[in-house]
Amino acid sequence: MAKERKGMLLVISGPSGTGKGTLCDRLLKDDPSFHFSVSVTTRAPRYNETEGASYFFISEQKYDTLLEEDAFIEHATVHGHRYGTLKSEVYKAIEDGQNVILDIDSQGALNVMAKEPDCVSVFVMPPSYKVLEQRLHTRNTDDPKEIARRLRNARGEMEKVSNYRYAIVNDEVEAAYETLKSIVHAEKNNTKRYFPVVTEE
Repeated sequence: MAKERKGMLLVISGPSGTGKGTLCDRLLKDDPSFHFSVSVTTRAPRYNETEGASYFFISEQKYDTLLEEDAFIEHATVHGHRYGTLKSEVYKAIEDGQNVILDIDSQGALNVMAKEPDCVSVFVMPPSYKVLEQRLHTRNTDDPKEIARRLRNARGEMEKVSNYRYAIVNDEVEAAYETLKSIVHAEKNNTKRYFPVVTEE
């Protein structure tokens, strides 16, 4: 049997603190067919973030230049900072048969879904707002004012879940990851990107 695959564009989003980054990291570690698309941002790096691996940290001026060059698949302002997904990080990898993960906010995800209707969109949710608040405090990356803003924004983001193809409630990370793997396995065999041909022999 002859087999041919086109790469999958996997869009994962959800409010800050839902664990979507952890799920992406696990999938990248376990499945070498996936490539992480590194976004650009104008915000400063956190203590645990690495240039070129977590984000490309750029100036406002550089961001404006990329906008003028139409270099983004999507771009958005989130929590007062600007983010964008570079076309150069996505399209070539997909055409080469690689699967690409985008870990982006819901505003950017909706833009990608509009441009790329065959993308696989997954929304990661917390089991409750109380748990979400606890997670944001536990990770110790934001001050109380920033946490309050992220919690307010989370309510608006949660209203967009019906726009996604799949939803995962991350109550327990192992169970959530198993759900994500099941989604990926099914979508790898979706005939929009998997083209098996039965040969004579």
